[in-house]
Amino acid sequence: MIQHCPVLIVLLPLTAALLCLLFSKFNKNLGSWLVIGSIAGSLACSLQVLHQTLTSGEAIHYWMGNWEPPLGIEFVIDPLSAVMAVLITFISLMVAVYSKPFMRKEDWLHIGGYYTLYGLLTVGLCGMVITGDMFNLYVYLEVMSLSGYGLIAMGGKKSMLAAFRYMLIGTIGASLYLISVAYLYAMTGTLNMADLGERIMPYLSSPPFALAVACLFIGFGIKMALFPLHGWQPDAYNFAHPGSAAFIAGVMSKVPAYAIIRFFFYIFGVNNPIISTALTVLGILGIGGVLIGSIMALAQYDFRRMLAYSSVAQIGYIAIGLAIGNMYGFIGAVLHIINHAFMKSALFLVIGGIQYRFGEINLYRLGGLNKKMTLSTITVTLAALSMVGIPPTAGFFSKWYLMLGAYQGGQYFYIVVLVISSLLNAVYFFRILEQMFVQHEASLTEINRHEGKLGLPPEMAIPILCAGLGILVLGFYSVDIVDDILKSGLPEVFLR
Repeated sequence: MIQHCPVLIVLLPLTAALLCLLFSKFNKNLGSWLVIGSIAGSLACSLQVLHQTLTSGEAIHYWMGNWEPPLGIEFVIDPLSAVMAVLITFISLMVAVYSKPFMRKEDWLHIGGYYTLYGLLTVGLCGMVITGDMFNLYVYLEVMSLSGYGLIAMGGKKSMLAAFRYMLIGTIGASLYLISVAYLYAMTGTLNMADLGERIMPYLSSPPFALAVACLFIGFGIKMALFPLHGWQPDAYNFAHPGSAAFIAGVMSKVPAYAIIRFFFYIFGVNNPIISTALTVLGILGIGGVLIGSIMALAQYDFRRMLAYSSVAQIGYIAIGLAIGNMYGFIGAVLHIINHAFMKSALFLVIGGIQYRFGEINLYRLGGLNKKMTLSTITVTLAALSMVGIPPTAGFFSKWYLMLGAYQGGQYFYIVVLVISSLLNAVYFFRILEQMFVQHEASLTEINRHEGKLGLPPEMAIPILCAGLGILVLGFYSVDIVDDILKSGLPEVFLR
C-alpha cells in the first residue's frame, strides 16, 4: 500500500467527491464526513511520501498503469512537491472541518454539492504539484478552477458575479497555458516534464520558446493573481463562501506560483536569456504588486477585501524572491508560499468565525472582540505580526531570506521595497488590532450565540487554534524546514 501513496493523494479525495452526493442523499452529513476522511487519508499519504523523499534523498516516480514515461503519465514527488502536498492537504482538512457549522441548516443537496466541489478543489491542487506531465497539469488546473468557481458562487448573490468574472479571466489564463503546452509539444514531441527538460535545450533561444514562455507566464500570472493580472481576486475572495474562503485565499493562488517555479527553475533552467528576461519582468510586476496591493489594502474597511489586496502584495513577495535569482531569494520565495498559506488561511478562518457569529465583518465594528472571541483575537494577532514580519513568527523568516538574497545579489532596491511594504502592513494590520483591543466595545448582534472563551463551535475553534499555532511552529522551525527540506530539493543551478 505504501508504494501507492503518490496516487492515493489524489485518488482518495477524488473518489470521495464523486460519491459525496450519493452518500448525502441517504444522510445529509454522511457525504461531508466521507470527504473529510478522504482528505485526512490524503494528508497521511502526503506525510509518508515527504518522509520517504527526505530519507532516501531521491524523488519518487509513480507510473500510472505501469506505463513507462514519456509515453505514460507519471507522478513525480521530490521534497518541494511533497511539502506542497502536505501543505495543501493539511489546510484542506482544517477548512473542511471548519465548514461544518455553516452547513447545519442546509439540505442534503447543498451540503453534498459543497463538499463535492471542495473535494475536487483538493484533487486539483494536489494533482498540480505532483504530476510530471504538462497536459495532466492542465487537467488538474481545470479541476481546480471549475471547483473554485463553484465554491465562490455559493457565497451568495454578489458572489455569482465574482465567480463569473473569475471564470472569464481564469479561462483566458488556462487557455494561454494550453497554448504554451502546444508550442512546447510541437518543439519537443513530448509532454513529460523531465523529458521536456532534455529535449528543449536546442530551442532555448528560439522565438517559439519565447512565445511559449510568455503564454505560460501570463496564464499562471492570472491564476496566482500577479499584479496587474489580479482584477478577479478582490471580489472572489470577498464574496466566496465563508466556509471555503480560507482554503481558496490561503492555497489556491500559491499552487500556480509553484508551477512557475517548477517550469522556470527545474525544467527550463534560469541560465538562458528568455527565462532571465521573464524573471526580470516578474520582479518588476512583483514590486508593483507589493506597493499597489499594500496601498489599496490601506483604503479598505471590509476585512476580507483588505486581505484580498494584501494577498496581491504577498504574491509580489514571492515574485521578487524568484526574480532575485539566487539561492536565498529562491528559498525566501518558497518559504513565503508556505508561510503565507498559513497566515492568510488563519485570517480568513477568523473572518468566517466573526461572520458566523455576528453576520458582519466591518473593520470599524470589531471593538471589544478580544473579550467576546479570545482565541480568534489571539490568532489574528499572531497572523498580523507574521504578515508584518515580527520575529519569531513565520513571516519574519521568509522576509529575512528575501532580504538576504537581495543583499547577496546587490539588488538593494528590493530591500527598500520590502521594508516599505512591511511598514504599510504594520499600518493596516495594527489598525485591526487597535479596533479589537483598544476601541470601545461595538454593539454587535449575535446571530449564532456561543458562550465561553472559544466563542465558536469546536469545529471552527480547533482549526483556528491549529492555524495560529502553525504560524508559530513555522517560525520556530524555519531553520529546520530550510535545511532539511528546501535545501534538499534546490534546483540544479544553485547546487553548482
